[in-house]
Amino acid sequence: MATLNHLSSVHISTSSLRPFAAPSSTNTPNLSLNSQAGPFSLFLPSISLKPHTKPKPRASVIVLAVKTLAETELIVVPEDSDQFAGQFPPETGVYAVFDSDGDLQFVGLSRNIAASVLSHRKSVPELCHSVKVGVVDEPDKTALTQAWKSWMEEHIKATGKVPPGNASGNTTWVRQAPKKKADLRLTPGRHVQLTLPMEELIDRLVKENKVVAFIKGSRSAPLCGFSQRVIGILESEGVDYESVDVLDDEHNFGLRETLKRYSNWPTFPQIFVGGELVGGCDILTSMNEKGELGSLFKK
Repeated sequence: MATLNHLSSVHISTSSLRPFAAPSSTNTPNLSLNSQAGPFSLFLPSISLKPHTKPKPRASVIVLAVKTLAETELIVVPEDSDQFAGQFPPETGVYAVFDSDGDLQFVGLSRNIAASVLSHRKSVPELCHSVKVGVVDEPDKTALTQAWKSWMEEHIKATGKVPPGNASGNTTWVRQAPKKKADLRLTPGRHVQLTLPMEELIDRLVKENKVVAFIKGSRSAPLCGFSQRVIGILESEGVDYESVDVLDDEHNFGLRETLKRYSNWPTFPQIFVGGELVGGCDILTSMNEKGELGSLFKK
């Protein structure tokens, strides 16, 4: 197994480092009390002045990677995802990804290097052939940024160009937030004459779609805490679902009362799977806590 190169802090300054201390009281008078003349006589203190000197400024500190990019060993990315744990650390640091021709494609930072490399391997396997890794032992923001910057500057100095994945506007290596699906509308508008009764529209909707969530508000902006929790659970499970806003009286006029009769369930949200009512927020939350949702959505 390849040896991982660790990063640590290197302190560099233009002058020798000295411990920093607050300025001493060098310009404070020294007081000496003489009581030689007797127990009740006190002479005025003798005062000696010392010249004031300014404290020396602290030396600047720059955090650099111990290993340069050129010195860091190249690790071939395994095809089997089960081998990632042995090849790459689940730790914080900087990593550089190379293609099969040995060209640097991307330099990144990660709180879990193994997870990041695995994600790249899945999304751009043709560009993720081998990786150089530097683990930062004390991963504060300054150390991480400087480690990344040092590798980037080294590559740019050697080649005269930025790695393609780090070029401005490139989205190949950066995960984009998925676009949310639009909420379904049962009618074109409130004043449009329906060709089918609302109850039949509901019946078709829940039977023609695997998972349907009737919520208050939209999936991007739920209007009650229960609807928000349901959306959060469905999103975290990666469920492909349809959502319907029961408060949209323009396009779903009459839906709330009709749906209560259809499902025989008095509150919202309501979640249907495979045409059958599962329940509301409490039931979905309970199933989620028991780990039962995976089998539910696989039906």
